[in-house]
Amino acid sequence: MPKTSSECNAPCTRSTLHGPTMGTRWSASVDADTSLDLPALRQDLAAAVEQVDAQMSPWKPDSDLVRLNHAPTDAWVTLPAEMQEVLSSAFDIHRLSAGAFDPCVGALVDAWGFGAARDAPDAVAIDTARRAGPSPMHESLEFDRPAGRVRKHVPLQLDLCGIAKGYAVDRMAAVLKRHGVRHALAALDGELRAVGCQASGAPWAVALERPEPGLRAVRGVIELEDLAVATSGDYRRYLEVGNARLAHTMDARRCAPVNNAVASVTVLASTCMHADAWATALLVAGPGEGLAMAQRMGLEALFLLRGPEGLVEMGVGRFSSSTAPGGG
Repeated sequence: MPKTSSECNAPCTRSTLHGPTMGTRWSASVDADTSLDLPALRQDLAAAVEQVDAQMSPWKPDSDLVRLNHAPTDAWVTLPAEMQEVLSSAFDIHRLSAGAFDPCVGALVDAWGFGAARDAPDAVAIDTARRAGPSPMHESLEFDRPAGRVRKHVPLQLDLCGIAKGYAVDRMAAVLKRHGVRHALAALDGELRAVGCQASGAPWAVALERPEPGLRAVRGVIELEDLAVATSGDYRRYLEVGNARLAHTMDARRCAPVNNAVASVTVLASTCMHADAWATALLVAGPGEGLAMAQRMGLEALFLLRGPEGLVEMGVGRFSSSTAPGGG
């Protein structure tokens, strides 16, 4: 069988492609020989992440997500296939996590100053969101999958930031494979997915950050091969109000920013979309409920907890105490 260009008939070289998206940057490290059309690959990677942003951004007034949020209750809204896939996965993970992962938090995100509406908490908006209370996704949204449409049964503002970036990485991985690439690492913020291993045969090495605000430091290394990883934490995006630091991730059950001992959660999964959503769910669930949830779901997850003596690791699967990266 003839080899594709990425199998390195000629000497294999490392190329890094990148570009802006979603208020951050995407990147792809690619091991391939010189026959690979890098400009075309970069163009297709950029188009893939921009399509996700155009559909699922809460910041773009013409996105499909905003269109759904603005639609009246009980009106069917036709959605693109990609957004249907993400919403369907969000629906499932919301149920499996007992509401810890909840994309129905758009009003809370805005009220606490993390959305497009405002850049600081608003007491009136917070009170309004709390009075409305959490809206269970299975009661609030109705899916007509054969017709590719959705309708809301209550006024609802969705926010897909806890899953859309992971999905965008999966779309990048699909583009890489379509171009015949067999050795690559796709990344967007703290979400990454490995396509195969490095051309050398070694797994891709991904840094696990120390969860310290304002600091970029490595705590350990995670090795990936045909696997995705995502990390959610309280240390990158937050607001300082008085002496309090408010994390951007919302706990819909408390109608407030997540506030527990978990500094970060890292999850491995076959797709980055699932790693992203489950990392968010476990962060919200907290150390006790989250660990039990990870064990019940058979997840590979590492919790970094803030304790009196510093960071404490707690993990399941590959991240058991004997194998977790970085030490205690």
